[in-house]
Amino acid sequence: MAIIFDSADTKIPHLERLKIKRWINAVAARYGQKTGDISYIFCSDSEILRINNQYLNHDYYTDIITFDYSENGIIAGDIFISVDTVKSNSEKFKTAFNDELHRVIIHGILHLLGFKDKSNEEEKEMRTREDECLLIL
Repeated sequence: MAIIFDSADTKIPHLERLKIKRWINAVAARYGQKTGDISYIFCSDSEILRINNQYLNHDYYTDIITFDYSENGIIAGDIFISVDTVKSNSEKFKTAFNDELHRVIIHGILHLLGFKDKSNEEEKEMRTREDECLLIL
């Protein structure tokens, strides 16, 4: 079981990988789950748009796409993160790039843990959970 960081078509942002892995394990444990194989794939806006079109039939940019392979209390999946969108969101929300990146990293884990963000109510809960998880980091 491993948490890996890879790149599709862009440079992997600087991450304190061991710290991030410990954080993800701690968040999973907080929700009574264990981590399995989780791949973070960093990419450009054009790549995330291609993935969104091909696999989800969505024609828009996003900061993250999570493919969930979790089962039997073990979270697993492929998490694609657009570095371009994380950067533009950090500027839009006036946050540090790494703070926004950490929020997106844990957002993917929360999806693997079963949290959704389709409705306004779900989105509000997701933000609350993200904030709680960021305090653990």
